[in-house]
Order: sequence, then structure tokens, then C-alpha cells
Amino acid sequence: MARQKILITGGRGFIGTNLIRRIRDKSPETELVVLDNGSMTVPGLPADATIVDQDGDIRDMAAVRRAASGCTAIVHLAGQTRVVESIQDPVLGFEVNARGTLNVLLAAREAGIEHVVLASTGGAMFGDAAGPIHEDMLPMPSSPYGASKLAMEGYAHAFAGSYGLPSAVMRFANVYGPYSTRKGSIIAHLFRQILAGEPITIYGDGSQARDFVFVDDLCDGIVEAMDVKASGIFHLGSGSPTSLTELLEKVGRVIGPDWPLEVRYAPWRAGEVRRTHTSIAKAARAFRYSPKTGLEAGLQATWQWFLDRER
Repeated sequence: MARQKILITGGRGFIGTNLIRRIRDKSPETELVVLDNGSMTVPGLPADATIVDQDGDIRDMAAVRRAASGCTAIVHLAGQTRVVESIQDPVLGFEVNARGTLNVLLAAREAGIEHVVLASTGGAMFGDAAGPIHEDMLPMPSSPYGASKLAMEGYAHAFAGSYGLPSAVMRFANVYGPYSTRKGSIIAHLFRQILAGEPITIYGDGSQARDFVFVDDLCDGIVEAMDVKASGIFHLGSGSPTSLTELLEKVGRVIGPDWPLEVRYAPWRAGEVRRTHTSIAKAARAFRYSPKTGLEAGLQATWQWFLDRER
């Protein structure tokens, strides 16, 4: 990685900020270019002379070309990531996730990029699943968000076959951790509500289950995949399901008695997956992916980060 110049799209968001931290820890001399439109920027990452920030949107082909010029690899994180918003506005998801990714791949081909890593999704790609989802299953998106990510995956596969552009599609589970201030997922939402002294709303009965993966483990997986130039589709998660009821119990232990946890229940929402978790066996074989952070330890680190921001 030390000899690379890496473009990270969406690099000032939650996962991008943590990925930059992990790359800096492992390879301080690696050059980084960040293309970000500022819509999900999170504070806290110090300035670094080896990071070139470029304001721009992946829907702007000229901006993507400028950012990719001279780079050797791309980590494509920028995207529309919220299921409910995609149901309300399916066109936005298509424009950002499908057309935006096509722009990234076109720019990668033109710039002679050696390897592309693309952020996709696991749960929204398959809907409810009785067992662990894996790479050999037939995708059946349950929302426009999942459909737009499937289109993204199709373009990545086509560019590999048609132009020899190697790419690794990473289907993320539910990612949580520090710098998730603006993330819409359940753990970040829980901590924001608790700090604001507001009740928690659970849609459904709490039996719905997710695969929660700590962001440092996920970012290590991305770095490991880049090190070996992995190619294909891979699921990155913890490999285990946790129900929202179990999650609330763990959150209660982490925050302690000084922070009341008031929970309210509301009807199920259309398009949301009720149960999903991932098999990480393929990623383990391909690039030794092995998440190390247990859920309670990860919750503690995340809660501490939220607390520190409030002080």
C-alpha cells in the first residue's frame, strides 16, 4: 500500500474517516485523494499534508475524472445509503448509486486504475433470510436502495469482464463505531437519542436481527482486500445476528444507570429487512478477514466517542 495513491470517494463520511485513520496507522506514507460533496462530512479528523481534498459529487463526471487522475486505486464509498429514503425517492438512489458508480468505473478505466473496492450492502440485497446470507445466493432486493446497489455490482462485474478492471465489491453489514454522528443506522441513532434525553422508537417488536460490525474491523478488511487486490463479491460483517432486544440490553449495560433508556414501539415499516446476518467465510479465505471486536466492546468505544463529543 505504501507505493499507492488511493482515491476515496465519500472519504469524509463515517466509514471514510475511519478508513483514513486505519490507512494512516498502517501506512503513513500512502498518498490519499478524497472526493466528497460534503453532505455527510463528520468532524474530528486532523489535517494531513498527504491528503488532497477535492470537493465534488460522483454524479459529476468531470469531478470524478479530476480526482482519479494519477491514482493507482479507488475505494468507492460515496452513495445513498438509507432504505426509507430510497422508498420515498427511488430516483435519487439510482442517480447516486448506479449512475455515480458508472462514472467512477469509467474514470478508473481512463486513468489506468489497478484496483477498485466498492461499498455495497448485504441485508437490503436479499430481504429476510433464515440463515446467513452469502455470495452464492441470488440477490432479491427488497427496496430501491438494494436495487441500486445491485446495479452498481453489475457494472463492476461488467467492467471486470469487458475492460479487465479488477474490483472487489464489499457487501457491508450494519457498521457502527466512532465518527458516526450523521449515520442513520440503529446504534448511532440510539446514542443520539439517549444523549438528547429522548425516547427510542423501535419499529416492530424488537425481534428483528442485524449483523453489527465495528468500523475498525470493516476498515481492516478493506485494507487487507486492497493488499492482495482481491476480486469478486465479499460479505463483511461479524458473522453473527443480534436482535434489537438483545442490542438494547447491551446498550443499557454500556451506558449505565445514569442514562435512562425509554423505549417505544411502533408498527413495522415497509421495505425493511426483519432478519439478516452474513457468512464471512469467503472474505476470510480470500484476504484473512477476521473481525476482532465484540459487540459490547465496540458499543463501549462508540458510546465513549459520543460522550467525548458532548464535553
